[in-house]
Amino acid sequence: VQLQASGGGLVQAGGSLRLSCTISGISNRASDSYAMAWFRQTPGKERKFVAGISWAGIAMRYEDSVKGRFTISRDRDDIKNTMSLQMNSLKPEDTAVYYCAVDQPWGGRPKDDEYEYDYWGQGTQVTVSS
Repeated sequence: VQLQASGGGLVQAGGSLRLSCTISGISNRASDSYAMAWFRQTPGKERKFVAGISWAGIAMRYEDSVKGRFTISRDRDDIKNTMSLQMNSLKPEDTAVYYCAVDQPWGGRPKDDEYEYDYWGQGTQVTVSS
């Protein structure tokens, strides 16, 4: 299983970015269901949960500081398998390396504990200037 995160960059406070995560090599059968999430990490600190989405795309979960500003979504069919994070009204404190992750098998509400996740992308840097 491979995850490829993209879409990071430098943006001014108040601006927007859209992160994408493409997943390959993973089964899309319902019996192999999985949740997906975005985490972020700043130097010297633990990786923290940002947002997660369930297998069916119905249950979503957000860290309190991003509620109302970030929106997670996923697109899954026989051909593609992607997850996105639309980030609006960005703040300097959103600056971090953002990672996408998969929790498999799990068909329920996404978890916020990084140790529950089995596969990780390489990270993409988001920098918000004041």
